[in-house]
Amino acid sequence: MNGADTAWIIVATALVLFMTLPGLALFYGGLVRARNVLSVFMQCYAIACLMSVLWFAFGYSIAFGDGNAVWGGLGKAFLAGVTADSLFGTLPEVLFFAFQMTFAIITPALIVGAYVERIGFGFVLLFSALWMLTCYAPVTHWIWGGGFLADGGIFGETGVRDFAGGIVVHETAGLAALVIAVFLGPRANRTTPPHNPGLVMVGAAMLWVGWFGFNGGSQLAADGGAAMALTVTHISAATASLSWALWERIKFGKASLVGMVTGTIAGLASITPASGFVGPVEALIIGAVAGVLCQEAVNLIREKLRIDDTLDVFAVHGVGGIFGTIMIAAFGAGSWAAQLGSLAIVGAFTVIVTVVLVKLVGLITPLRVDLETETNGLDLTVHGERAYDMTS
Repeated sequence: MNGADTAWIIVATALVLFMTLPGLALFYGGLVRARNVLSVFMQCYAIACLMSVLWFAFGYSIAFGDGNAVWGGLGKAFLAGVTADSLFGTLPEVLFFAFQMTFAIITPALIVGAYVERIGFGFVLLFSALWMLTCYAPVTHWIWGGGFLADGGIFGETGVRDFAGGIVVHETAGLAALVIAVFLGPRANRTTPPHNPGLVMVGAAMLWVGWFGFNGGSQLAADGGAAMALTVTHISAATASLSWALWERIKFGKASLVGMVTGTIAGLASITPASGFVGPVEALIIGAVAGVLCQEAVNLIREKLRIDDTLDVFAVHGVGGIFGTIMIAAFGAGSWAAQLGSLAIVGAFTVIVTVVLVKLVGLITPLRVDLETETNGLDLTVHGERAYDMTS
């Protein structure tokens, strides 16, 4: 065990949890109507709690167990055989478990943005639970757990390069979000602007800070590689914020706060897979392109395809993660076959699993709330609370 590595990953674990609670919750909460903000908080918080228990019970074993190239097995279910003295590299294995648990929390939480303001709470919980175990955990095993997409797998000695989750986190969450949005259909009123842009900025800032643990921690060591991953993460985020705002100003005459901070998230998602393989100049390029590319993806999905992916999960996270994964090959840090092939395999698997789960879970609990509940807001109708006292 290395003390410095252990101390850094303890900090990184806290930072990644901070991304979901409260970062993502505030970011998404500010983007919805005032009558739905608590429902978003509730969804993010409940997912964090449920994924923690399920990752302990089965998810960690499926992802990092000693099974085969496809399935990690259940040999480490409920952390069987893992003690305070067990090691994963230079880290206590129980710490590696906790660090990866925070990734298993935020990935299904990202999907929340696609279905806010109109989805059944029971559906959120059951779908998220099954999706993490049957989609996220297996994909994690394929890429990070020594599975068939990793080094020595179907792409030869040099497998796919995904440093911190461009495929594992962002492609899977983005595609699942798109599928659910298609099944749900649009909200009854899609034109209402975010109720609190300030809250959106605060949440985005927390995500930015937490992303240092997300990417820097994925080095699993306190060394120069972690420092470089942190640095390129910041450069990409800053550049994408500026390129998004500039492109928005060119197209619409104004640069909005919500737009600029959405650009931040686009830059963060895009650098995630590449953060361990590129330098500052490449990060600048990735961020500059991501701010424009993801903004155009938002317009395509909203205006051209008319899909109500409410908070643009696929356009920002999905497109950003896919773009960053491709740029690894473009900059010569990975093979084109492994990068594109893995994107295709994981993409097809994610869509199939998500479609099956939406249909299956829909048989057990309603996918969408009724029109009256949607009109009155989920906060009071579903959870019996209001975010704001309008009478005082």
